[in-house]
Amino acid sequence: MLPNKVASSVEEATADIPEGARIMVGGFGFPGTPEALVKALLDRGVANLTCICGPWYAGARRTIDASALIASGQVSRVISAPPVAPGPRSGATDPSSEDDRLHLEIMPQGTLAERIRAGGAGIGGFYIPTGLGTAYEEGKEKMNIGGVDCIFEEPIKADYALIRAQAADTMGNLVYRLAQRNWNPIMATAAEVTIAQVDEIVAPGMLDPELVITPGIFVDRIVISGGANDPT
Repeated sequence: MLPNKVASSVEEATADIPEGARIMVGGFGFPGTPEALVKALLDRGVANLTCICGPWYAGARRTIDASALIASGQVSRVISAPPVAPGPRSGATDPSSEDDRLHLEIMPQGTLAERIRAGGAGIGGFYIPTGLGTAYEEGKEKMNIGGVDCIFEEPIKADYALIRAQAADTMGNLVYRLAQRNWNPIMATAAEVTIAQVDEIVAPGMLDPELVITPGIFVDRIVISGGANDPT
């Protein structure tokens, strides 16, 4: 029998995410953000989270993304690329914030992506010259490779990944559209449990296999929900 990974609601899909969980949140603004899944955590008040995310979106369109969890005080640690221009929640998301309740680990965007990719691929880490000669290299192992000094970066993994895709089949194979192919595909590979918010679910065999970016083996649950800002 083929697996059926469809959850009946976002509440069911996220019900087992506990306090203290380490979560990845996909997206770089709408429509790549799993807004409904994030809102479910907001509504439950799940606290003491470690949140791994890309730069926080600060566009004109208000997006329910990782910054909403940070602003609500549900996040104790953030692992992220530098935020974009401060938005309405800048007091909670600005790395210069004096709020010592929030631990920030900020790194270059490409380094973050590769660390997540390494986590998903089972790679024990990698050497990269990015950040050399800055405060970012402090405490990290260094090596000269081919005449280039590099610093060692460890992989990043999570307990849960909350991601967004356009369509899925009931087995969890995912097809993305446009900006949905930002952090979502790599985060799907690097978590113990991956939960995908999608706009459409079809029967197995209905997706063009050439368009499937995330195979169902990486996806544990799927749920249909347009999210708070979906124009439909």
